[in-house]
Amino acid sequence: MLRQIYCLILLTFISINQGAFANPFGGGWQLDGEQSTIGFLSVKKGTIAEYSGFASFSGEIDGEGNANITIALDSVDTKIDLRNVRMRFLFFETFKHAEAVITAAIPQDQIADLSTAKRKIIDLPVSLSLHGIVSNLTTPVAVTLLDNDSVNISTVQPIILSLSDFDLLNGLSKLEDAASVTITPVGIVSLDLYFRRSGAESLQAVAASQKSGSETALETTGTFNRDECEGRFDILSQSRSLNFPPNTASITAEASSFLDVLADVVNRCPDMRIEVGGHTDAWGKSAWNLELSRQRAVAVTKYLMDKGASQARLVPVGYGETKPLVDNTTSENRAKNRRIEFKVLN
Repeated sequence: MLRQIYCLILLTFISINQGAFANPFGGGWQLDGEQSTIGFLSVKKGTIAEYSGFASFSGEIDGEGNANITIALDSVDTKIDLRNVRMRFLFFETFKHAEAVITAAIPQDQIADLSTAKRKIIDLPVSLSLHGIVSNLTTPVAVTLLDNDSVNISTVQPIILSLSDFDLLNGLSKLEDAASVTITPVGIVSLDLYFRRSGAESLQAVAASQKSGSETALETTGTFNRDECEGRFDILSQSRSLNFPPNTASITAEASSFLDVLADVVNRCPDMRIEVGGHTDAWGKSAWNLELSRQRAVAVTKYLMDKGASQARLVPVGYGETKPLVDNTTSENRAKNRRIEFKVLN
């Protein structure tokens, strides 16, 4: 009798596990960010390749094989502080587009024998949402069952993204101007993702230790020193994200999101006086342009004061049309000249 009961339990156990492995993602899996990497190569000057990664991302695969990965773009990490700032503000414009999202549906019929094969290479349809644009592509990935509670999904070959497909050419141009280099307009992306079965004991400790956003990227915490402040204000001025419509000093909704981030930088440079320089294009009388530029500088100064900046540390100055960034021959150039620039005074 005991032998019959033992056999029944054994058969039940085998049946349950066979059913589970028919769909290896049954029950759901969570991404282990500590063990995973998401990064990309960029190429400058035609031959120099540089690797950058993201320090913060999260994700899961549900019981049906639907995968979702969310990347905090402000966690981009080049291992160089000011280069990180350039990537955030000039290229990704994280004050407007904070996240990138990858979604995919892993075909169950293609990984049903994963428990025995251990590793499968499949063509995976993927949707990528980046910089406000969604694009669909198919890429080969390797799905590797490491043990009963862990699985790895990685790209078999780099994913080549055209920056023009995600409206990133303007940001690329800003990067090129800031660094005085040419950069190939593609991103070469690789992923190495490690998932743990939901409920696995080690998963809880990993989740508790993870941070989010720019907290995890290479950046000075607390107060910035003078070099860090000067570098940031130079980059923020180059971002061309604080422009004004013609003949007005009104701050647009898009500019507000930029100023909210800028306010954090101002408040982390507490011992420095900062010039807020207003500029105009060359249309209209020069005397009116000088006054308009002053009004623009004052409007930005008041906005930053509302965010906690000390009035004594902000010096609004109007330059009118006297310091154009580019010539005023086109509407695009005139828009670039209607701007605010920042400079550390002392």
